[in-house]
Amino acid sequence: MTADHEAMHAALAEASLAAEAGEVPIGAVVLHDGEIVARGQNRVLRDNDPTAHAEIVAMRSAAHALGNYRLLGCTLYVTLEPCAMCAGAMIHARLDRLVFAAVDPKAGAAGSVLSVLNHPQLNHRMQVEQGILADEAAELLRSFFRRRRSS
Repeated sequence: MTADHEAMHAALAEASLAAEAGEVPIGAVVLHDGEIVARGQNRVLRDNDPTAHAEIVAMRSAAHALGNYRLLGCTLYVTLEPCAMCAGAMIHARLDRLVFAAVDPKAGAAGSVLSVLNHPQLNHRMQVEQGILADEAAELLRSFFRRRRSS
């Protein structure tokens, strides 16, 4: 198993914890020097915070752990393509790399709906990769919403 797969499995574990708490199951982890330095999961309902997306939670934690809001040398792994808010925060954090599992055809800002990341007029570029464990991440979301609709 590759390091990318291991990290995405950790993000999926965070997504599962979010689902158990009644949140939309999206999880994220931040790696620095090959080690997980932060974890995040959707917390918008629990925190009454519209900005508490998994990516934001993980980046805040990573910034605290590393003592810098610039997350240079970091890779963010997330189970769903980031929204515009999260993509903007990733640019400000100067992430080196983003790896996401499933695309978000309704709100994705890494190419599905918007192309916020690596926009030619913005001053930061990051490596973006998609599709690692996409089926698992998409199924977690589908089953969560299926259960929600049937209750």
